Amino acid sequence: MQFKDLFQKKRKYATVPSDRPVVGRPLDGADIPEERPKREIPEGLMNKCPRCGTIQYNKELDKNLKVCTACDYHFKLSAVERIQMTMDDGQFEEYDSEMMSEDPLGFPDYAAKYNKAVEATGMSDAVITGEGTIGGHQVVVAVMSFDFMGGSLGSVVGEKVTAAIEQAIAKKLPVLIFSTSGGARMQESILSLMQMAKTSAALAKLSEQGGLYISIITDPTFGGVTASFATLGDYIIAEPGAAFGFTGRRVIEQTIRQKLPDNFQTAEFNLKHGQLDLVSHRKELRGTLARLLAMHSTKEEVSSIGR
Repeated sequence: MQFKDLFQKKRKYATVPSDRPVVGRPLDGADIPEERPKREIPEGLMNKCPRCGTIQYNKELDKNLKVCTACDYHFKLSAVERIQMTMDDGQFEEYDSEMMSEDPLGFPDYAAKYNKAVEATGMSDAVITGEGTIGGHQVVVAVMSFDFMGGSLGSVVGEKVTAAIEQAIAKKLPVLIFSTSGGARMQESILSLMQMAKTSAALAKLSEQGGLYISIITDPTFGGVTASFATLGDYIIAEPGAAFGFTGRRVIEQTIRQKLPDNFQTAEFNLKHGQLDLVSHRKELRGTLARLLAMHSTKEEVSSIGR
């Protein structure tokens, strides 16, 4: 064995049943299939749909924008994946990339959990903000990621979103925010809750200046994010099946002591009850955003795009 071989990573494998049927012993007078022999498949090659259980190759899932080919379930996306799918040519000029939390309250184990999330995601916090184009229209965008501490709204998230909105006001650009969150970050207590008012005030200023704000809600979005910027858009759009509300159905059922509908808090349920303007499939979302931006563009912008 060579020295370098000691440091090579071993490949991980997942086992799946083979397609060869093997007849086993009769049980209660009936032949039943015996446990099938298993074949090894490299881990990360395939993915199982959490809704219908269909197993699909990751490459095929990626080609389909991470939408299940069997049941149309929309898998969660990271902030980077969302940007690549939405912005023209996947190009994006990021704002405030080095802004990070300093554990303002000295909450037990918060620093360790925060640093672990940074290492796992490569993000500085639960949102990426920046500027780019969609369908040729210049926009300011904020994209949240559930992978980073459940997309929780902390002081850094609030500051980055607010700073992005202020950039849009200064440059007279539309704002798009993709929301996904479990709510306010409990490790930052009142400093986290303050971000609801801070971001809402910035959006109010944008509205006063005649700016456009499009909110895109993705699965899941709850708590302080729902109660602030996620539901303040001039247009509020959600992906199919996206769950959103202020608090979860279990808490509501325990409080009102009633059984809620099976589709409660889904995008389709909220659309029916007036909480949304549109439910847009992921494959159609980019085109929908481009059309909305075109509708609100000035004549000068439209003519320059035509050139």
